[in-house]
Amino acid sequence: MQKDSLPTILRLPAVPGREPPALALSGTAPDDPPAVRVRGLVKRYGGRAVVDGVDLDVRRGEVFALLGPNGAGKTTTIEVLEGVRRRDGGAVAVLGEDPGRAGRAWRDRVGVVGQSTGVGNALTVRETLDHFARYHGTAQDTGALVEAVGLTGAAGTRVSRLSGGQRRRLEVALGVQGRPELLFLDEPTTGMDPVARRQFWELVRGLRAGGTTVVLTTHYLDEAAALADRVGVLAAGRLVDVAPPDELGAGLRRAATVRWADSGGVREVVTEEPAAVLRDLLAAHPAGEVPGLTVTRPGLEDVYLSLVGATPEEASR
Repeated sequence: MQKDSLPTILRLPAVPGREPPALALSGTAPDDPPAVRVRGLVKRYGGRAVVDGVDLDVRRGEVFALLGPNGAGKTTTIEVLEGVRRRDGGAVAVLGEDPGRAGRAWRDRVGVVGQSTGVGNALTVRETLDHFARYHGTAQDTGALVEAVGLTGAAGTRVSRLSGGQRRRLEVALGVQGRPELLFLDEPTTGMDPVARRQFWELVRGLRAGGTTVVLTTHYLDEAAALADRVGVLAAGRLVDVAPPDELGAGLRRAATVRWADSGGVREVVTEEPAAVLRDLLAAHPAGEVPGLTVTRPGLEDVYLSLVGATPEEASR
């Protein structure tokens, strides 16, 4: 099967009367309001808090990933931010407005790609985009949009015949059709094969390069690390850490495990000062060689599992 090629950058044309969203590769200026601001968000189901006091800022122009195991509260949080689910407590501002009260003008600035968008199967890709373009006063040209998401070769194909990866790209095309400043992606690559996932990642990188703010949820650690400027880790409805991927769990990363072999077997020490342990070991081995010596620090997966308080098996559910 021939693979669709994806563009390196997806840039949305400027809209008359609206400035294009500013590109913010390293964060916006300190006095710029964030694209998303959440304080004390609470959502309950049947008396149980599935989102429990979340505080969160998403900067304009960044890709922000909400990472966590299934049931952590990721989708519920996103649905509150999208304005499709009422919150039970806290304050939320998305592009400066309360999504629970915002009107049509606000919704035209926000794109949404949920876990299931309900795109019909009867129409072709082009027909589907033309149909939904009627709902946007500033919809993009269908041909340009099809090319931008890498579906030119499938423009005349019925939706029912698309692969999973192609269907997801169509859903993203629908999500950005109105040139949104902010795009929500909920579990965007669930069910995709590895090739389709990486193609989709390139599409998201292109959106970011064009200045679109992207908020995505995922339970894939590699996806968050590959795409996000910053990652928020949700566990049991609470935000336990927010940082760039390589800085998550900074406190957990300080401890190192020093292992070596001696006559009694393998010895192991967990310490925040491995250099001191190494000095002692070298002093005890005048030849300067310590059998089986290794020094390791927690990797991203180790840190994530510690943050969510789960075993690898639990985190993958």
